[in-house]
Amino acid sequence: MRTRKLGDSGLEVSAVGLGCMGMNYHRGPAPDEKAMIGLIRTAVERGVTFYDTAEVYGPFTNEELVGEALEPFRNKVIIATKFGYDLGPGGSGGLNSRPERIQLAAEESLKRLRVEAIDLYYQHRVDPSVPIEDVAGAVKELIAQGKVKHFGLSEAGASTIRRAHAVVPVGRRPERVLTLVA
Repeated sequence: MRTRKLGDSGLEVSAVGLGCMGMNYHRGPAPDEKAMIGLIRTAVERGVTFYDTAEVYGPFTNEELVGEALEPFRNKVIIATKFGYDLGPGGSGGLNSRPERIQLAAEESLKRLRVEAIDLYYQHRVDPSVPIEDVAGAVKELIAQGKVKHFGLSEAGASTIRRAHAVVPVGRRPERVLTLVA
């Protein structure tokens, strides 16, 4: 399987990744969990190293599925997950990228994914009520704590990416930043 580097981050992944969003819920009946775990593990056997999930998928249950499926292959794969929604007890379900929510979301994602560090942690949607510098600062703290390895943004414009990059690298050079679209 061919590989690609994401931005200038040094993070290398298979050219084909597996987005896991619809594997345990979607618009129709939920797929069989054992079949989806088998599908993920077959993808690993075929050389896929990049797997994408999010706390909001399910919510929460998709990260659990991905964590269970990839636990035996942890040293061979890259897991990306996203934050940015107000989920859990008392949550509105809307956007929430306040630093305290990011910290809590990361702690919970680590447990569900069965990992000690999230390979790629990115904001699912830009939250207009929270300055991107605060979002990047919260992820920078998670990186310093060893809980996150790389930071990314989804659906962010160039100006927003540059402002985040000024706080914590989103790739290594502002003109070549890591942007993922979910």
